[in-house]
Amino acid sequence: MSRKLLPEKKSLQIKKSEKTHKKKVCSLRHQLEFFFIGLLVVSMCTITAINFLFLERYYITKKTEVLEAAVNDLQKLKIVTDAEGNSTAEISDSLKRECSENNLTWTIITVDGKEVASEGGNEKMLQARLIGYAYDLDEQKGWTKILDSTDTYVIQQVSDRFVEMDYVESWGVLDNGCFFLIRTPLESIRDSVSISNSFYFFVGILIITVSAVILWAVTKRITNPISELTVLSSRMKNLDFDAKYKCRAGNEIDELGENFNKMSEELEKTISELKSVNNQLQKDIENKIRIDQQRQEFLNNVSHELKTPIALVQGYAEGLKENISDDPESREFYCDVIMDEAAKMNKLVKNLLTLNHLEEGRDEVKMERFDIVSLIKGILQSMDIMIQQKEAKVSFEAEEPVYVWADEFRIEEVVTNYTSNALNHLDGDREIEICVCPEGDRVKITVFNTGIPIPEADIPNLWKKFYKVDKARTREYGGSGIGLSIVKAIMESHNQEYGVRNYDNGVEFWFTLDRAN
Repeated sequence: MSRKLLPEKKSLQIKKSEKTHKKKVCSLRHQLEFFFIGLLVVSMCTITAINFLFLERYYITKKTEVLEAAVNDLQKLKIVTDAEGNSTAEISDSLKRECSENNLTWTIITVDGKEVASEGGNEKMLQARLIGYAYDLDEQKGWTKILDSTDTYVIQQVSDRFVEMDYVESWGVLDNGCFFLIRTPLESIRDSVSISNSFYFFVGILIITVSAVILWAVTKRITNPISELTVLSSRMKNLDFDAKYKCRAGNEIDELGENFNKMSEELEKTISELKSVNNQLQKDIENKIRIDQQRQEFLNNVSHELKTPIALVQGYAEGLKENISDDPESREFYCDVIMDEAAKMNKLVKNLLTLNHLEEGRDEVKMERFDIVSLIKGILQSMDIMIQQKEAKVSFEAEEPVYVWADEFRIEEVVTNYTSNALNHLDGDREIEICVCPEGDRVKITVFNTGIPIPEADIPNLWKKFYKVDKARTREYGGSGIGLSIVKAIMESHNQEYGVRNYDNGVEFWFTLDRAN
């Protein structure tokens, strides 16, 4: 019992694992949405991090270049000294615009500390700062980081403790011997970074929201055909070929879907052909088995039926050859037995040939119009000697002709078989009654004989070849068990009904034919 349960448990575990596996699978649509939204989030975070870590450095690098350009512009200034020793410089509009655009403040002083020119305001503070640098007054210095330096100037990042601000500045000596100081504050870039990151944060949320909506629509359009193909392939796996691809994506997926439809049609056609061939093959196999069984049964029955007459013929022939009895009467009896058994074997072979022709359909049914009453009367007349030998009382009271459509020769054989069967099984009052009963578009012909009813268990087997209810009695009159099989074959070739019915005092066999109006 445990061995039987183990495969079932294993199959249940496999089914559960399949279900679990199916639950873990994420749809392509969700994967695309998660991927692109995740990509956007990562992009926004990366941009924010880059702004935070590198934008100030980049800004300082650019400001260094700006300061270098500004130093060159200051070198070009024309400084004029008057009679009293005061120096002034003419500041061009382009220099003012450049300082305004880059947020530069600068000042130029002589060696003795006199102002030559300034721009951007806070001249006193700048001059004090420049004097501190020029004369190396440490108490005026704050935190300093050298960015670039030459023989005439230095570019540095400083923290001014007086104003609590950081600057990028350049100071040095001009070619004319004057000192200069140019600076630009770093607070603007830091504010820009903060504002930029805040802006990116809100814009990023907006972009992610809008992108999610767009992705939802786009991925739906992209993945719906793929999802339909997935469902289609699943249904095809279960041999459901009614499923067809119907979506229109406007790309290669449509071509793939059409190929799925064609493949579904071809598979359905192929499977249908295979089923047809399989059914035909199954029928052929069953037919072969049936034919082999029939052949074996036929050989067994024929061997059984011929065994006794052949043994009798052989025994009596050997007796004649060895002159066992010399008197003429004995020899004549031996010859009569041999002829009688030979006639029985001849009749059996003819009946078998007739039945074989009927079952294989090699004899065509020749439908013709004839009077069934006249046919029955003719049969009774031809069997009169047998009727007298059996001391039977036959009644057939039909007088008016009843015309039917059938093969007259075959129907004569049916009536003859029914009548012979009735004569051979007579008992009791030894009466036979034949009736022709019109029933609508058909005629029912019955042959009743008094005697012992047929056991109900034997009735379904009466129409089988070589079947005998009472083998001893059948042997007495030379019956082979083929007559009713011939009746069955003839009636089925006419598409008519036939049968048998028990009564308390006898048995009735019947068949039907189409009436001819």
